Amino acid sequence: MKRFNSKNDLKNFLDEMYIKYNTKSFIEKDPIQIPHKFNLREDIEISAFLTSIISWGNRKTIIINANKMMSIMGNTPYDFIINANKKQIDRISFVHRTFNSDDLKFFIYSLKNIYLNHGGLEKVFFSRENEDKMFESISRFRDIFFSIEFPERTLKHISNPLKKSSCKRINMFIRWMVRDCKVDLGLWKNIPKSKLSCPLDTHTLRISQKLGLVKRKTNDLLTLNELDKSLRSFDQEDPVKYDFALFGLGVENEFY
Repeated sequence: MKRFNSKNDLKNFLDEMYIKYNTKSFIEKDPIQIPHKFNLREDIEISAFLTSIISWGNRKTIIINANKMMSIMGNTPYDFIINANKKQIDRISFVHRTFNSDDLKFFIYSLKNIYLNHGGLEKVFFSRENEDKMFESISRFRDIFFSIEFPERTLKHISNPLKKSSCKRINMFIRWMVRDCKVDLGLWKNIPKSKLSCPLDTHTLRISQKLGLVKRKTNDLLTLNELDKSLRSFDQEDPVKYDFALFGLGVENEFY
């Protein structure tokens, strides 16, 4: 296993890995390719949100199924969400692991409510000045998302930080929307990058443990706070850029 003589050596290594993985070629293998296909702001937001929600498991399968969702909506997700009638929505057939047709139908109705009555996705993820992370924003968003009648089974698809979840998929969506780089979309300008948290999955957790960035082994909010603290000590303004390094090293099995 690679050894580091100092914290600065580790920072330099992570900076090098960020440069290595933060490239256009990353998009070709990653679910973020889905929102990159669109030009309309709302299409980008909606496609990114729905893609992030089904982003667990094999990346190839995620991409295939995210494209299926876009096809169901005629590859115009915003227009479909706003204008599709009940008959069109009722005939939707979709499944990705435990996310099924009933879940997708509710997501469409809830997104319609958000765009028509709450100013859109960026507005419902607003962050207050006195908040240094996005967990309160995620909680407020979740309350709005489930403010219309919903199937009980769908609750599990929007993680709840109040239940100590690390909210991997929502944090990934926010990263896509806020960071502006060769991979991320940088569409939202009102949320500081400094408030973002790493999308903590099995790859990033494993590498974070090996690098000594976290001591805890459980993927939860406490571990994510530990990782946040470590990454912010390397870059206070843009700590989540290191997600590329951690995820890249993990998924490519390049770190032993």
